[in-house]
Amino acid sequence: MENKKQNGAPARLQRIEFGHQSVEERIKHFNDFTIALTDEQVHMQAMRCLHCGTPYCSSSCPLHNRPVDFNRLVRDGKWRSAWECLNATSNFPEFTSRVCPAICEAGCTQYYIEDAAVGIKTIERAIIDRAWLSGWVKPLAAAVHTGKRVAVVGSGPAGLACAQQLARVGHKVTVFEKNARAGGLLRYGIPDFKLPKDLVDRRIEQMKAEGVVFKVSTAVGAKEFPQGVHSDASRVESAAKVLRDFDAVVLACGAETPRDLKVKGREGKGAYFALELLQGKNRVVSGELKTAPVSAKGCDVAIIGGGDTGSDCVGIARRQGAGKIYQIDISDCPPEKEDKDATWPDWPRKLRTSSSQEEGCERLWNTATKEILLNDKGEVRALKCVKLKTKIDPATGRRGFEEVPDSGFEIPVQRVFIAMGFLETSRAVLDAFGVAHDARGNAAAGLENSASPFATSAAGVFACGDARSGQSLVVRAMSEGRRCARAVDLYLMGESDLPEYRL
Repeated sequence: MENKKQNGAPARLQRIEFGHQSVEERIKHFNDFTIALTDEQVHMQAMRCLHCGTPYCSSSCPLHNRPVDFNRLVRDGKWRSAWECLNATSNFPEFTSRVCPAICEAGCTQYYIEDAAVGIKTIERAIIDRAWLSGWVKPLAAAVHTGKRVAVVGSGPAGLACAQQLARVGHKVTVFEKNARAGGLLRYGIPDFKLPKDLVDRRIEQMKAEGVVFKVSTAVGAKEFPQGVHSDASRVESAAKVLRDFDAVVLACGAETPRDLKVKGREGKGAYFALELLQGKNRVVSGELKTAPVSAKGCDVAIIGGGDTGSDCVGIARRQGAGKIYQIDISDCPPEKEDKDATWPDWPRKLRTSSSQEEGCERLWNTATKEILLNDKGEVRALKCVKLKTKIDPATGRRGFEEVPDSGFEIPVQRVFIAMGFLETSRAVLDAFGVAHDARGNAAAGLENSASPFATSAAGVFACGDARSGQSLVVRAMSEGRRCARAVDLYLMGESDLPEYRL
């Protein structure tokens, strides 16, 4: 992890990334392989902050974290004050500092000037890790209880953030989770080498100490879920009972329904949704299962989908002992460098390579799958693919794709993992509560500037996170959960001391 002089600037003022174990070492285990920065290196990163009068880093962050403020405090050695600054806007910085793509850094002025943003994400992680080690992170139980009861359905980042905020202002909060442990896709969808689950457990224990009750293995409103959605529910609470027992309900059940690949051969043995691989292995690592229900060991693998979920599948498959790994993306390869004058401070589209992709996979761009080829036993033996080219509709200007003539080819594989994103939340749950759907199948709920933000068509029922907005980032789900908590508090009490966000 060298800190060399670049672009003619002193080495001490250069951006410093997390260190990583070598690929050879880290693929032998499923644990965190990042190497944290030293205090001196974190201080150097804080020194690079320009303390801009217009902090695009903060406006770019869905939580509106205040990097300019906590960078200055870290620079001055005021670590506890830096933690208090971060804690004011973020419930779980240890999650975002590990899995967030750092949208804030794309808006950093240093990034615009010299292609090297301040290491906001590394500083955030240093602050929260020090806060836990120093004992600064403690349960914040409410001093006064309101007597109001709130049910939160779903324990992912949106549900947890919402539940914690509501508990801290005195409401009695119960979180329902259909799986065996709380955490939602934080626990079951993100590999342990990116987010160690002891960090999730630690927050759950804090929330319990703050008065939040967790009912796991408990589905609400529906017993059956769409294909690809895992449930360990041993009991079901009816929507009618929940509405009767609680003064408000928050649906934070995510958008778990996976987008399927509707091609011939999809039914073959060896073709799975991405979460079947990810959840199974996460449950093995946590001790819930002894062996993974899906394995890529000894197989050549195709992962269909170029996003983070597909990248996580690459990392899992590599550690399981896969042979060749292909990651297939219908899009064209992004440019290595974006046009900042056209995009900054917004998130730019440019070529990024994840740590899992560094571990060994071939990325196939402009490629579509036409068929999954099976052997005489019904097992996956290959993918039949075709190359694509971008097509722009002259009437609308919208980009699309068309097949390149005579470009068909086959990829010999024995495992296929479909990582094409997620469509919607569980319609059965929405229907059980009488909640209207939007055009995409998610909960139709009030926008931020509406008269009833986050409120659905059912009285006393709110929705936030992916259940309301569709598949997105952990940091956006946390932001939605916090803002929804304020809306629920206003609904119950007529006023709220929870922070108000103006977007």
